Amino acid sequence: MNDLTAQVRDAIQNSNNIVFFGGAGVSTESGIPDFRSADGLYNMKYKYPPETIVSHSFFIQNTSEFYRFYREKMLHPDAMPNKAHLALTELERQGKLRAVVTQNVDGLHHKAGSVKVLELHGSRSRYYCMRCGEKYPIDVVIDAEDIPLCKCGGTIRPDVVLFEESLDQSVIEESVSFISNAEVLIVGGTSLNVYPAAGLIQYYKGNMLILINKTETPFDRQAKIVIHDSIGETLTAAVFGE
Repeated sequence: MNDLTAQVRDAIQNSNNIVFFGGAGVSTESGIPDFRSADGLYNMKYKYPPETIVSHSFFIQNTSEFYRFYREKMLHPDAMPNKAHLALTELERQGKLRAVVTQNVDGLHHKAGSVKVLELHGSRSRYYCMRCGEKYPIDVVIDAEDIPLCKCGGTIRPDVVLFEESLDQSVIEESVSFISNAEVLIVGGTSLNVYPAAGLIQYYKGNMLILINKTETPFDRQAKIVIHDSIGETLTAAVFGE
């Protein structure tokens, strides 16, 4: 264990009020591509740019094409939690981690066993009918040949925040509350370039901001500890002493 990871371990051991804020880099270690890396969705070639396909207007106007892309590139039903997810679950079990605030929509924090998870952009695990509100599991999309339809005839959509849509205000407010009251804020697997989500860490009032990301972020200079390495390996060492 290197010196910086040892400092993270000490911060964890000395606090029972930790909040974790995470992004796509947490899930890439489970084989889920992010949007902006060299092999991410933004750099794949389609008839339409990925950010256009996963927008509200495109979903409404080209629902069938949306779901074709969605099934091929965004579902990942077999993805499993990685070391980062499991380390965070353990911290919550120990009573140290108060909440996970995530930009990811893959549901892997819940799958790993975390209980208090604030999903800023929703979850690909949940679906609902746009007409009657009936809720559905992910199988409704996997099993449908084209657009998944409710028994009432309405279109079923993912419970995720698409481009052009606003974040859930209640989730934002709860995230701000946890972050602003945290003693230790661990930020991992995010470039902190996607707003408004990235702006939430500006509400942190403590003096133990820990950034773990493979590349630099705009907030590196404000952090107490900065580690440019794997989020899974770093958290595993810090939490389990491995």
